[in-house]
Amino acid sequence: MKKISLILIAVFMVFALAACGNNPSDDQAENNDSANGETTSGSSSEGEATSSEDGKVVKVGIAQLIEHPSLDLTREGFIQALVDAGYEDGANLEIDYQNAQGEMPNNTTIAQKFEASDNDIILAITTPTAQVMKQEVKDIPVLFTAVTDPLGAGLVDESNAPVGNVTGMSDTHPSGLEELMNFIAEEFPEVKSLGVVYNAGEQNSSVSVERAKAKAEELGISMVEANITNTSELKQATESLLGKVDALFIPKDNMVVSGLPALLQVANENDLPVFASEKDTVASGALLSFSVDYFTIGYETGEMALEIIDGGKSPEELEIRYPDKLDLVINLKAAKEQGVTLSEELLNQVKEENKIQE
Repeated sequence: MKKISLILIAVFMVFALAACGNNPSDDQAENNDSANGETTSGSSSEGEATSSEDGKVVKVGIAQLIEHPSLDLTREGFIQALVDAGYEDGANLEIDYQNAQGEMPNNTTIAQKFEASDNDIILAITTPTAQVMKQEVKDIPVLFTAVTDPLGAGLVDESNAPVGNVTGMSDTHPSGLEELMNFIAEEFPEVKSLGVVYNAGEQNSSVSVERAKAKAEELGISMVEANITNTSELKQATESLLGKVDALFIPKDNMVVSGLPALLQVANENDLPVFASEKDTVASGALLSFSVDYFTIGYETGEMALEIIDGGKSPEELEIRYPDKLDLVINLKAAKEQGVTLSEELLNQVKEENKIQE
């Protein structure tokens, strides 16, 4: 009996071992699925991403130079385009958003991090960010957006065509600055000189000032410049223009826009009209602008991303894009604060949704 019992125990153990060999543990199954690409996890703005039905998770790195309304809207528009195409952050979309907080060393660190990442695509918001991504990232498609002058920034070739792994969308309407300067000359004939505070270290800012100055001088309006290297200098630089200018012009300058309240304080206290390059700067307290819509710019850049992600295209197959629509936007509260009387004829040129009341 003792021998029979031992034999039965041995047989039972053989069957038990065989069963274990044919059924991996839950941990082993999870590891095998990960190795096969069926489950992917990682950080995103909404939490960990889980795979879609086909196991595909799109990883997007977003690099932004600094926070201000236009750039934030651009990023939101880009993400919305992906969402509308069926991608959901935390599900089949994983977003790694990095903000350099206006510091160029941070910009470079972010670029180097993204170069070593497994992102499927990278979005670079602003000219300085796009420039460093082009320099550092070689093997991942890079899309730029909110870039003023892609050619001058070295992001495209002489024929304005994309090169290698970089393409994107500018935020410059071909006639935007001309429209604004013409409008100032026609509607504000008392303005004979414009003051401009800007950061010459930003290529996008320098080219905006250069183009605006050329057109203003054609119209008999002089431009007086004051340069800054950080936002703490903004108030003093604006004050240095008092008595020299009849109004202020804000170019596409990330540093100035991020420190806008300091400039507006000086303008409002001294009844200086403030003309801007962006709708969102008007919403924040400038008087008026002929502007593109930054959410739309971001959205159209997102559509370009989808051509790469879903359409299998390479960046060099996608032409550089430019906005094709301008809107006149006026801040009625700013007009009062800056001592400006707006005629009914002028106001009739503005769509109701572009009349900012507060």
